[in-house]
Amino acid sequence: MNFRTPHPFPPVILDDVRGARKMLSGVARMTPMEGSRHLSGLVGAPVHFKCENLQRTGSFKLRGAYVRIAGLSPVERAAGVVAASAGNHAQGVALASALLGVRSTVFMPVGAPLPKVAATREYGAEVRLHGHVVDETLAAAEEYAQETGAVFIHPFDHPDIIAGQGTVGLEILEQCPEVRTIVVGIGGGGLAAGIAVAVKAIRPDVRIVGVQAAGAACYPPSLAAGHPVAIGSLQTMADGIKVGRPGDVPFGLVRELVDEVRTVSEAELSSALLLCLERAKLVVEPAGASPVAALLSDPESFSGPVVAVLSGGNVDPLLMQRILTHGMATAGRYLSLRVRLTDRPGALATLLSVLTVADANILDIGHVRTDPRLGLTEAEVELHLETKGPEHCEEVTAELRGAGYLVVTD
Repeated sequence: MNFRTPHPFPPVILDDVRGARKMLSGVARMTPMEGSRHLSGLVGAPVHFKCENLQRTGSFKLRGAYVRIAGLSPVERAAGVVAASAGNHAQGVALASALLGVRSTVFMPVGAPLPKVAATREYGAEVRLHGHVVDETLAAAEEYAQETGAVFIHPFDHPDIIAGQGTVGLEILEQCPEVRTIVVGIGGGGLAAGIAVAVKAIRPDVRIVGVQAAGAACYPPSLAAGHPVAIGSLQTMADGIKVGRPGDVPFGLVRELVDEVRTVSEAELSSALLLCLERAKLVVEPAGASPVAALLSDPESFSGPVVAVLSGGNVDPLLMQRILTHGMATAGRYLSLRVRLTDRPGALATLLSVLTVADANILDIGHVRTDPRLGLTEAEVELHLETKGPEHCEEVTAELRGAGYLVVTD
């Protein structure tokens, strides 16, 4: 989706971002930029990763949280701060508060991954588990702020937050001065808005592309309507950009300065995460891999050099395992099938010998004899195989059918 509407009174300007960078000196790291040979080959131009997954707390969120809390008055600091988050913002607020000597309380959903809850506590925040969805958690945090006087630190809808996130854009221009396209994931819009403010003020020719998960894409309908619109259903593994409504402050900046917003599927996200791990040796969460997913889905539509912002790396190990399995299946690296055979001694060994010839690695096997679908002399074997790609999957299936087996693929 392409758009451009004038916004005469921007709430955040380049000077704000430059001021935020001075404030963050010695606090946030200048994260490295790594080249991707694989993506460069697909795009036909250099592609670089801006590795905010290697930032302190594992994401860019520390930048905005620190700038917001550092800007509080002494009276506000004394009252403490409160935030609501399932992970990255929680850790950013917790560490920023600890560095500034401010008491912090963070509300997290009951089902938040245990590593993220533990990390938030270790950074010094008091963690309260409330609600099963982020909206319930957010409401609890806002109620706490009203009752106690603590300052609510919004994850994206505040000028100070946006200015802090915009420091990523300044670093990109220094590390890759020849950049022509920046690709960044969008949830509420704070990171994309901040980067756009910084980059467009210095290099208005740079194209900025925002990326949302198709199952949680609140920006396309909002941009079409000309104002933030809430969407009802949020279905995505990318919890870092799983936001139902754009922030009021970042929305105007995104509408004015971001050139395009694209969406990516869950399969594209899992493939992107797998690529980051296998090719770049980088642990990236699904939201952080969304720019890579966009590049993989339509590489020829990007003008290089391209910088893809890997916004975070805080992924729960159990979720990572499921995502990698999904990514490998999408890439044709897994093959699940059922094979019908005669139930007699040696039949299973004969089947396995066929798979050996086909060079397929057996990950799991199940042998079913008692099923009403089977004849008295039949058995069914369920196989989960590791393969070398889509062509190999076809070769394995053809080899089995050529050996006379009835094969059903899942």
